[in-house]
Amino acid sequence: MAQTPRPVFRNIHITQIVTYRMPLAAWVSILHRISGALMFVLLPLVIWLFDNSLSSEVSYERFAAVFDTGIGFVPGIVVKLAVLALLWAYLHHFIAGVRHLRMDFTHATSKEQGRVTAAFTLVTSLALTVLLGVRLFGLY
Repeated sequence: MAQTPRPVFRNIHITQIVTYRMPLAAWVSILHRISGALMFVLLPLVIWLFDNSLSSEVSYERFAAVFDTGIGFVPGIVVKLAVLALLWAYLHHFIAGVRHLRMDFTHATSKEQGRVTAAFTLVTSLALTVLLGVRLFGLY
């Protein structure tokens, strides 16, 4: 019984993304880059929030009110979602960065170890994001 040859993908085109199945480690790597870019894009928001939270008691009250009333035409729920996205980006980027540093320092990498650490990275970052998101939205 002859085996059918497995398809070989070289130079994956954007239209082949649906049919190409990337391993979990590839998704973690891509999300690591996306989270870094997201943190960079949201850096002005972080600086503004940090400045308003520490300047004075009045600015802190304004800072706290942003999560309920919003900023200008942006409703408070959108601000909370942006902060939640920023929380996920930071947590994922940090945990994936530690994963990459561990792989670089130990030089002990295998397919199985890459899959396990990638799954750990995803589960941990999402679990911590949900935990902090529940707190951000005032559910506890």
